[in-house]
Amino acid sequence: MQQKGPIRIIEWEDLDKKKFYSLGVFMTLTTRATVYPASLIRTRLQVQKGKALYSGTFDAFCKILRSEGVWGLYRGFMINTFTLISGQAYITTYELVRKYVSQYTPSNTVKSLVAGGAASLVAQTITVPIDVVSQQLMMQGQGEHLTRFKVKPKMMLAATKRKPTFGQTRDITVQIFAADGFRGFYRGYVASLLTYIPNSALWWPFYHFYAEQLSLLAPSACPHLILQALAGPMAAATASTITNPMDVVRARVQVEGRSSVIETFKQLLAEEGAYGMTKGLSARIISSTPTSVLIVVGYETLKRLSLRADLVESRHW
Repeated sequence: MQQKGPIRIIEWEDLDKKKFYSLGVFMTLTTRATVYPASLIRTRLQVQKGKALYSGTFDAFCKILRSEGVWGLYRGFMINTFTLISGQAYITTYELVRKYVSQYTPSNTVKSLVAGGAASLVAQTITVPIDVVSQQLMMQGQGEHLTRFKVKPKMMLAATKRKPTFGQTRDITVQIFAADGFRGFYRGYVASLLTYIPNSALWWPFYHFYAEQLSLLAPSACPHLILQALAGPMAAATASTITNPMDVVRARVQVEGRSSVIETFKQLLAEEGAYGMTKGLSARIISSTPTSVLIVVGYETLKRLSLRADLVESRHW
C-alpha cells in the first residue's frame, strides 16, 4: 500500500482480482447507462452544422424527448454495452502500467499520466468499432439527415414504438461494411486516440492533484471518499475543456465518413470559427460530471471491497 499525502492509494498488488473484476462489470454498466443520454446529445450537437437542429444541450434534450421519447435518448445503447470489455481492459492496463512505472519513479503524477495514456490506447482500440456503430445509431431520428447511413424504415418504426432491437445494429453494421469494408469500423481511430489518450492522461494526474489539495483544505475528519468524489468532476471538466476541439473533430470524422483529421479540423475552423471547437462542451461536462462521481465513488469503493482478506483489518478510511 502506497501513501501519497493524506490520500491513501490502493495499488494493484493489494487487490483480490476475482472480486475486483466481478464487481467492476456491474459498476461499468451502471455508469454507462446513467450518462448515455448526455453522450448521445453531445454527439448530435457536435455533428450538426451551426445550430441547425438544436440551440444547446437543454434544447436538444427537450426536442429528442418530445419527438423520440425516452428510448430516443438511448439509441445505440445495446451495442454500446459491449464497451464493458474495453472498460475492463482499461482498468487492467491502468493498474498494471502504474505498477510497472512505479519501479522507475515514485512520482504519483508521472505514474498516473503514463498509465492513463496507455490504458486509453488499449481501450480505444477495442472501443472505436463499437463507437462507430453506436454513433450512427445515435444520429437516427431527428439527426438522421446528418449521417451517411440510415436504418431501414421498418426498423425505425419498431424503434418509435420504444422497442429496443438489435436489427438496427445489424442493419447499420452491414451498411458500414458494404461501403467501407473493415476499415470503416476504425474510421476516426486516429482522432479518437488524439482525443482520449490526452484526456485520460490528464484526468488521472488532475484527479490526484485536486484530491490532495482538497484534503489540505477539508477538516481532518472528512472522509477521503467525499474529497475524491469532488476531485473527479473537477479533473473531468479540466481535461474535457482542454481536449474538446479534438473530440468535435473525432465525432465528425466518424459520423460523416471523413478520412482526414487535419482537413476536418481546417474546415470546422473555417466554417464555424473558434466556437466550433467548443461545440458539445457543456454536454460533455454535464455527462462527465456524474460519470466522474460514479467512476470515482464506484472505483474507489470497488478497490476497497476488493482488498485482499489479509489487508482488510489493517486499512482505515
